Amino acid sequence: MKVPIEVIKELRERTGAGIKDCKEAFIKACGDVDKAVEILREKGFRIAEKKAQRSAREGLIEAYVHAGGRIGALVEVNCETDFVARTDEFKQLAHDIAMQVVATNPKYLSPEDVPDGEDPEEVCLLLQPFIKDPSRKVKDIIADAVGRLRENIKVKRFVRFELGE
Repeated sequence: MKVPIEVIKELRERTGAGIKDCKEAFIKACGDVDKAVEILREKGFRIAEKKAQRSAREGLIEAYVHAGGRIGALVEVNCETDFVARTDEFKQLAHDIAMQVVATNPKYLSPEDVPDGEDPEEVCLLLQPFIKDPSRKVKDIIADAVGRLRENIKVKRFVRFELGE
């Protein structure tokens, strides 16, 4: 099956996957672009699972201050190498996570941190709907980045500041 270049471009824009992976997914999906996107995301999740135990000691600290300077956040996002930490994609991920913290004010990082009696989906950063795409969770956005960058990525910690609190 010949795969049109426009389809490959669309799949790459939507998933960040490589050309070969996009071609294979489109063929496996029998020409259905949305199904190909799902195939590529599932592949990314499998890659993320394999890399989850690898050490992530490099990374960066990202700051985001909302317009007006009244609310801000710092987040530490780790990866395996400083090479990946310097990429625009990794920097954008860290920035998006800092914006997420400012916008949603999570109390905890992961579900394991949430005490009984509180809804983890509301107070846990990794389980919250992503502000740029509410149909996906923050942990899914991170898993996508792991699949594209081929390194383990972890949010280590965050802090949110609000003037007057």
